[in-house]
Amino acid sequence: MASRAEKTAELDQALYGFLEELDAGRTLNIIGIDEVGRGSLSGPLTLAAVCLPLAPRISGLNDSKKLSALRREELSEQILKTARAYSIIDFEASVIDSLGIGEAVRIGMKRAVEALVAQIGEPDIVLIDGKPLHVHPREQAIVKGDGKVASIAAASILAKVHRDALMVEYAKDYPLYDWHSNKGYGSATHIAALQQHGLTPLHRRSFCRGILQESLF
Repeated sequence: MASRAEKTAELDQALYGFLEELDAGRTLNIIGIDEVGRGSLSGPLTLAAVCLPLAPRISGLNDSKKLSALRREELSEQILKTARAYSIIDFEASVIDSLGIGEAVRIGMKRAVEALVAQIGEPDIVLIDGKPLHVHPREQAIVKGDGKVASIAAASILAKVHRDALMVEYAKDYPLYDWHSNKGYGSATHIAALQQHGLTPLHRRSFCRGILQESLF
């Protein structure tokens, strides 16, 4: 049975091997993009884009949901120090309600790429997690890419650490909703607080209609 160190080394090779195959020794600008907070009832949708060098490698990258909070924070610091460029975009609840979550993700990813263009120029390849969204002419969509590609995993981690920190701060102003724990997602405590105390300015009204209607009966 492989040890933890061996499994990490295998995953590192897989995540960076994908980028190395795409790059093929050409030193391309390859950007990875991911989002967090898509299904949250409150707080922002956060999107991050990262351009990683092929060396030095950051060991232990993975889908942010598969990492502990402490490990995400450790990796986030390494990503910020190592990345050739990165960007983080937040879309608040009112924007999500106006655009719809699908369009918010698409526009947010497009803006995240544009922020990197300002730093390093036009990308050669844009890798996004999930299905095609046509955010860039050189886009390649990879299902579950946050667990397959180093730059997408890095974007996933940056977005998650950034958004979690925001929700912890917001929880200080709205302690009844337990955001420091649930990060705005629909936990039992959060839903109960919504039904008892109603919406805050940070709630996505379009996401909460069903919950609030149920509380009327």
